[in-house]
Amino acid sequence: MKKIALFLVLLMALGCEKDDICPDDTVTTPRLTIEFFDIETIEDQNPKNVARLRAQGVDNENPVPDLDGTSRKQKILLPLKTTTEDPNGESFTTEYTIWRNYQVDENGTVTGNPDVITITYTTRQEYVSRGCGFKSVFENITMSVADDGNRWIQVIQTVNDNQIIADENATNFNIYH
Repeated sequence: MKKIALFLVLLMALGCEKDDICPDDTVTTPRLTIEFFDIETIEDQNPKNVARLRAQGVDNENPVPDLDGTSRKQKILLPLKTTTEDPNGESFTTEYTIWRNYQVDENGTVTGNPDVITITYTTRQEYVSRGCGFKSVFENITMSVADDGNRWIQVIQTVNDNQIIADENATNFNIYH
């Protein structure tokens, strides 16, 4: 009887399938990674924090999480859109307003220096696993900053010559200010 019970337990254990759950540490669609540097020492690449940094999508009042204008940042991660293509169906565009010295006074007046960056790219889908599905890999990425006459972002430099974002571990662009 013990042998039969042991056999049934062993059969049940070996017959189980893996859960189709995507682990939290599995990399899915990556975000764009940007680091900030001092424009005065562009050759030395000295990191430089941005005071009271706020990032929000253009035409969106809500800031990107952790980029709400209350802290100093030297590195940020920005999500890119994967659902809105250009009219030609060839590329995607995501725009962000990036604020330096963001503040709201007691009257609700916003002060600081906003710059609008435009990120253009193409995507391809890559299979991750049965539980996680597919992720978007971003390719042919370019970034520009609108000239509003008071730019705090002076230079945008690509770091990845392949112009591909497949994970969040590597910096994609350096911004000098």
